Order: sequence, then structure tokens, then C-alpha cells
Amino acid sequence: MDLKVGDKVDLIIGLQSHLGFTVLINEEYEGLLYKNEVFTELEEGMKVQGYIKKIREDERIDMSLQPQGFKNVIDKDVEKVYNKIKEKGSLLLTDKSSPESIKFHLQMSKKAFKRAVGSLYKQQLIELKEDRIELKH
Repeated sequence: MDLKVGDKVDLIIGLQSHLGFTVLINEEYEGLLYKNEVFTELEEGMKVQGYIKKIREDERIDMSLQPQGFKNVIDKDVEKVYNKIKEKGSLLLTDKSSPESIKFHLQMSKKAFKRAVGSLYKQQLIELKEDRIELKH
């Protein structure tokens, strides 16, 4: 197998199961994309880019639609949250918002949202209000 964890690959979405979606990796290997890590609509036959998340001992492959590694993921999420606040003037989400609400508005998990907001806050780019997040002026 010529794949390594972190590799960017071409995926073809296969059947959906209770675990997630089977995927064809580079038209050669089969992998699995867990449904709790999918924040976008997927359909059978759809072609997308993905990343090797884990190669198991039995050579089964776990996939992700996001690049792996804390730095890659956090930068992408920070940028998404920052751009959304910039575009709207404020974001009516907080760390108390439901995971469903965060997923609906930003297509990311609550954990990713909180990491991104924490990073923006540390960089002093945002203000945290009781009911929203605003850019610092």
C-alpha cells in the first residue's frame, strides 16, 4: 500500500451505512468516512478530495474530508469563523450554542468552533458578548 496518514487523495463516495460512507480512494483502495465527521451533503458517486486519517492493522483505512494535524485544521476553522463574522458583522453563536446550530451555520463541530474562537480571542481579533461574537474595532 503506497498511502500514508495525512496524504491528500481523490475519493468517490460509495454507499452510506450506519457508520458513515464507504469511499473509493484513488480508484484503488476502499476506506470509510465516519458520518459524525461529515459536515457537508454527500451523495453516492460524488467525487471529493479527502485525507488519510488512519490506516488500521487490518489495512482498513479511515478517511477525513479535512486535512489532518492540529495546525492545518485549526487554521482552516479559524479562517472560516473569522470570515463569517467579518461578512455578517457579528456571529449569533457562543460556546453555549448547540452543536446542531454550530453545524448548521458553519458546517463544523462544536469542538472545532470552540478551538477556532479560542484562537481568534487569543489573537485579540474578536470580542465575546453574552449572545454573540463580534470583531474588535
